[in-house]
Parts: sequence; structure tokens; C-alpha cells
Amino acid sequence: MLRNLPRGLRWLRIPYQIWQRTLHVIARSAPGAETLRVWLHRARGVRIKGKVFIGANVYIDDEYPECVTLNDNTVIGISCIIITHFRGKGTVEIGPDAFVGPGSIILPNVHIGEGAVVTAGSVVTRDVPAYTLVGGNPEAKPMARVTKTLGRRKSYDDFQRGLRPLRKGD
Repeated sequence: MLRNLPRGLRWLRIPYQIWQRTLHVIARSAPGAETLRVWLHRARGVRIKGKVFIGANVYIDDEYPECVTLNDNTVIGISCIIITHFRGKGTVEIGPDAFVGPGSIILPNVHIGEGAVVTAGSVVTRDVPAYTLVGGNPEAKPMARVTKTLGRRKSYDDFQRGLRPLRKGD
């Protein structure tokens, strides 16, 4: 879009970047975790497929919002940080029915699989397999197998009853 402008027209990126960051500031505090906030992030360029929940004060990369993909029934908890560039541009994809707990940090080049759960305050530095519970800081590690997802409008009690210990080789 405006990223590959000829050298003499690169100044046109500045108004675009101001617009992007203005939408981001509004989205972080706007009401409507499933409506207005989602719409604002979509307008910024975040790839949102289906219905998602984005908690308050969620930071989704300012420089490359188009490199973030949120799939159907994804839940992003309050005050999460999703970064797509760090020593180069990367991508972040969060699969369908995935749950990212409050205060988590997702670093570049990470794919969170379908039905995966990231516990609160975790730092995700590598891919999370589908239907796996991960948690930890400074690096999230697999903790359990998920058999009942913790997505939008799902029961926390059912989720807890559906957790299974990991076996060697999982």
C-alpha cells in the first residue's frame, strides 16, 4: 500500500502513520470488545476472520498491523501485547478458538494453534501447538493438553475439567 512509495513521495506515509496510530489509541480504550474495538483494529489493517474478542488496552503492533491475523472465536485478554517486528518484520497468527490470557506478550513469528490457551502474564516466543495450554515468563512452556476450548462464551469449569496432563513426547 503506502510502504513501497517512490523515494520522492515517502512523505505521504506520515499522514497514513498518524491515522493508523490514532485509530490504535482509540481502539485501546474504546468500548465494545466484540464490536467497535474489533472494527477499529480491522480498519487499521489487522486481519480479523470471523468474530473475535479484544480486551481493553490491547496493543497490536503499530508499524505492521497487517501482519497480525486473528481467527474466528479468538479471545485476546486485557492488556496483551502483540508485536510483529523486532529486528525485522514478522507475523503473528492466532488460531480459531484460541485464548490469550490477560497481560500476555506475543512476540514476532509466532503461530498460536487452534484451541490453544496462553495463561495470564505469559511471554510467547515460539509456536504454540493446537489444543495446548502454555504459560510462563520469561518463556511460555507447554503445561497440559486442552480437550475443551476456552473461547468466546465457553464455560471455564468445562475447560478445567477438560485439561489432560502431557505425556512424554507431547
